[in-house]
Amino acid sequence: MKITTVFRASAAVSALALSIGAAQAQEPVRACLITKTDINPFFVKMKEGATAKAAELGVELLTFAGRIDGDHETQQQAVESCIAAGVKGILVTASDTKAIVDPLSQARDAGILVIALDTPLDPIDAADATFATDNREAGRLIGAWAAGTMGDAAAEARIALLNLSASNPSVDVLRNQGFLEGFGIDVGNPDVMGDETDPRIVGGEVTSGNEEGGREAMEALLQRDPSINLVYTINEPAAAGAYEALRSFGRENDVTIVSVDGGCPGVQNVQEGVIGATSQQYPLLMASQGIEAIAAFAADGTMPETTEGLDFTDTGVALVTGEAVEGVESISVEEGLERCWG
Repeated sequence: MKITTVFRASAAVSALALSIGAAQAQEPVRACLITKTDINPFFVKMKEGATAKAAELGVELLTFAGRIDGDHETQQQAVESCIAAGVKGILVTASDTKAIVDPLSQARDAGILVIALDTPLDPIDAADATFATDNREAGRLIGAWAAGTMGDAAAEARIALLNLSASNPSVDVLRNQGFLEGFGIDVGNPDVMGDETDPRIVGGEVTSGNEEGGREAMEALLQRDPSINLVYTINEPAAAGAYEALRSFGRENDVTIVSVDGGCPGVQNVQEGVIGATSQQYPLLMASQGIEAIAAFAADGTMPETTEGLDFTDTGVALVTGEAVEGVESISVEEGLERCWG
């Protein structure tokens, strides 16, 4: 079975490390990693990947994180600190993909390479490059799987949407709209959440991408409509919280949850039946490729290349489920556990 995950071999990494090492005898190459939080396992793994690759290439890495998902102010302050530190490149997973554009434009004006990880900026060309999962495809896979699993009952689905934040960052929109498209719902404007008119959609709530937020959002939606039978969640911590809320309502066995992330706890939840299917992404790969790109830029001005047919570098996605659906490409839970992180 063909897997869409992209693992790029960097044939020039050894030579690159040598050239950077020679340059560092005079001046070290500095880079910054700015993540949404330092608690979510996804960003923990991203930091591990960046740190390991920076050590391999002799890059001095400065790391920053927001207090919670959605903490734009702390990220903006981090950008300012990176500019002042004279870094060659900034890797950022933006909490507010619009508001961060102006601070990052100042970094680019200063000759700093700006790379978005996981979450494209709005507009996407506000970064010099983006290394990310195809988030719309990640959403489409879980939507198509849910529709296939429900069969004829999909026509009467009652859908809850557990999103990320009120600012609607690009990753939020892409996954949400991809899920609805995969399920067969007319999304109206594919770049906007919430303009759908399909009566199967009960509504959406924000979760801040964490378990407590997922629980509270699920409780609110169940109070609106106790007959909900399909739950989309922005990520697996939100899915875990949604499951706890469903269990408190006695609904944990008759509601399907789908999600995106592919962390080890999330894949284990697929194995245990808490989550029906999840789209697995690869944060370590995003971060390590980002550091390689900064190192190459610092060495000779080389700019990152995009994946053919896309306006970003696709770091891969694979649907993980214990119940494969015909026509929807997936990998087993066992393989998902081999590839998981966190």
